[in-house]
Amino acid sequence: MIEISLAQTEMTVSYRINGGHAIHFTVPGREQNMRWAAYSCNGFSAGINADEFRGPGHASGFDPVWADLLEKHAEKPFHALVGGGDQLYCDSLMREPELQEFVSLKTPQAKLGYQLTDTIRRAVDRLESSFYFSHYCLVFRHGKFGQANSTIPMVNMLDDHDMIDGFGSYPEDLQRSPMFQLIGERAYHYFLLFQCFVVDSVDGIDPNPGRHKMRSTIIGGAGAYIPYPSHSILTYLGPQTWMIMLDCRGERTLNRVCSEVTYRRVFDRLWELPASVKHIIVQLGIPIAYPRMNFLESALESSFNPLVALGKKNKLGMGTLVNKFNMDAELLVAMALLYSFSRLNDYGQDDLMDHWTAKTHKKERNWLVEQLQNLAFLKKVRISFLSGDVHCAAVGVFKTLTQAMPVNPVVDHRYMLNVVTSAIVNTP
Repeated sequence: MIEISLAQTEMTVSYRINGGHAIHFTVPGREQNMRWAAYSCNGFSAGINADEFRGPGHASGFDPVWADLLEKHAEKPFHALVGGGDQLYCDSLMREPELQEFVSLKTPQAKLGYQLTDTIRRAVDRLESSFYFSHYCLVFRHGKFGQANSTIPMVNMLDDHDMIDGFGSYPEDLQRSPMFQLIGERAYHYFLLFQCFVVDSVDGIDPNPGRHKMRSTIIGGAGAYIPYPSHSILTYLGPQTWMIMLDCRGERTLNRVCSEVTYRRVFDRLWELPASVKHIIVQLGIPIAYPRMNFLESALESSFNPLVALGKKNKLGMGTLVNKFNMDAELLVAMALLYSFSRLNDYGQDDLMDHWTAKTHKKERNWLVEQLQNLAFLKKVRISFLSGDVHCAAVGVFKTLTQAMPVNPVVDHRYMLNVVTSAIVNTP
């Protein structure tokens, strides 16, 4: 690891790889809060033609918004690039030739009992030509995104598409099936390797503060469906600003986002932040100040939903209305009911159950918000949320509600904004 000591003022650092051309990045001054950019959803969903979003002068549909970010970077360099989830889309794993026998199975029961072959294991994991290794090498050095992550220091937290769509929010039997166990184990390994520059077998998993090679890493509880503990990140963004990036995927189940062990270790570190810190940003892949969609949850769970029934039987072209793993309904079914098929997307029931506002996560959500508000009150800090996932730029807000005069946000410890980034590549 190379460490760079900060000077009194910001400075530009140059580096070369294997004697290649010089690449530059900028680090802040010692007493300077960082300029940083955040993004999410750096890829297209299945069935989207990327060329339709290319626009004049761009090599591909992946580039336009990254080009805009790089223009801003050229005007005044960013010191950090925050990846808030879905830094790449790994759903195309299911299009690999070796997996087509599994994909073509007709029933959820057949998929649950499908035994892995050496051919499948090699396809997912063989070095230099495995899906995840090759996919990372392609995405992270390609186009404008490759230019951005080579010139702006990055810090990342995963969401489901960094593994595979919906991972952690499927039923227990599917999550523990041989195929999903393999996908989860290898996807998380490559996330740590390429996005966090960590290998647990080398760097260790000591949870004690300051013991991990990456000092910003917070080792949490044991993974639910992966053989790794969760890896949250508490990162410095300047003397007055820190960001906690909560690993909301490693321990996720239908009934839990993070474990008590992880929350305890994260809050222990937050309480120890120096008094100079005035702003704590809580990065959560999925928005926490976001509407509940009770009707959609009920519609998708109903056995009387005719579109779900048609989708499960692949009748009348409705096969795409259920996911390919266990035939659960996609959220687009309910959206179609509401909007008369005016717009279909790939937003599925697994996505709905991912949400903090889903009924199975609502209690945990409320507890987390209250704990953070208590932290804000006692440490006299501002707390904000940063999220992505939903392909729509938005701002949610928590605040004190009273019957009398509104509480001034300046003195309201409950006042917390949730800034939601739009997809930097994917469709709205």
